[in-house]
Amino acid sequence: MSVFSEYKDCIEEGDLVLVWISRDNIKPIRVDSNEIFNTRYGSFPHKMMIGQRYGSQIAIRTKGANKFAFIHVLQPTPELWTLSLPHRTQIVYTPDSSYIMERLNCNPRTRAVEAGTGSGSFSHAFARSVGHLYSYEFHGPRYEEALKEFREHGLVDADKNVTITHRDVCRDGFRIRREDVTSHQFGEDEGEVAIGANVVFLDLPAPWDAIPHLEEVICSDEKVGLCCFSPCIEQVDKTIEALNKHGWSDLQMVEIQAKQFESRRQMVRTVDDAIERLRDVKRRKSEGLERRKRMCESLVSDQPEADETEEKRPVTEKTKFNPFGKGARVKEGDANYKWKEVTKVEPEIKSHTSYLTFAFKVANKSRDEEAVQKILESTESK
Repeated sequence: MSVFSEYKDCIEEGDLVLVWISRDNIKPIRVDSNEIFNTRYGSFPHKMMIGQRYGSQIAIRTKGANKFAFIHVLQPTPELWTLSLPHRTQIVYTPDSSYIMERLNCNPRTRAVEAGTGSGSFSHAFARSVGHLYSYEFHGPRYEEALKEFREHGLVDADKNVTITHRDVCRDGFRIRREDVTSHQFGEDEGEVAIGANVVFLDLPAPWDAIPHLEEVICSDEKVGLCCFSPCIEQVDKTIEALNKHGWSDLQMVEIQAKQFESRRQMVRTVDDAIERLRDVKRRKSEGLERRKRMCESLVSDQPEADETEEKRPVTEKTKFNPFGKGARVKEGDANYKWKEVTKVEPEIKSHTSYLTFAFKVANKSRDEEAVQKILESTESK
């Protein structure tokens, strides 16, 4: 059973559980009643999790203080797995993978080709949504890690919908022979696996070398969609040249540049505020010059500065609110001041930027005249 597509209510021994420690810290564990999950906040025995409903909060009392530490135990989903998986390569995040699958019209009838597998983030999303996924990885250690991971998650069992192959598709193409993949999925018979893909996703350094080989595996009777994931525009340029050369059409490139927008309130500043600010700057400058002049005179005369007789500016002037400079803090939205709604962007982008190149192709453009005639006859009879 795949833990990512079939759901259950309660945690059992041996289950894969995602432990939510904080928003940016989610850890996958395999529940073992003899193990303990250690965090900076405390230690949580696995046996406390067994029998609990997924989504439950588990709390313990910390030592030496009357305080509690807690975690949440969650059932794995492709979205949560993307946040917690071990990174072997740069990954495709959920907003990007969901957008790609929507553009390529993925559904339970889809037969998808993915090259390369990488950390398996997009593979898990594909596995939940498509009919069958053929994933290719050229790097040996990454392939072994991905295969082990997919087996643990129940994605490559005999009745499941993921096939992973160790191959450099840019050099050797996409054809799969039964002996190229694990025997538990296709049996021991020799021969070629019929792929007939209608969706292709290429996350490769040189996708233009893989595009000519796609003719071997794409479906000839359906419209086939393709997406290339590239980190730089030079790769996009060479990819488009290869797509045009091999008959792909409806080309479109989308730039990924994730930004977080937030709604804030900004104080309305008037001309009078600006004038007052300039007067304040001029007054402070004049006072500073006068003070430095008195200090120089006191050093020449070897007499201490008479601070007691000096007229001091009231302390309240230093802490008075100044909308253009330093001063007392005012809480955002304070009713004593006038505010306007503004939108601010986070200063740093927290996800990678890249380019998605979409293209489509119909390999067989000949019409089935018999089928067309039947459709016309049925329409006329109505």
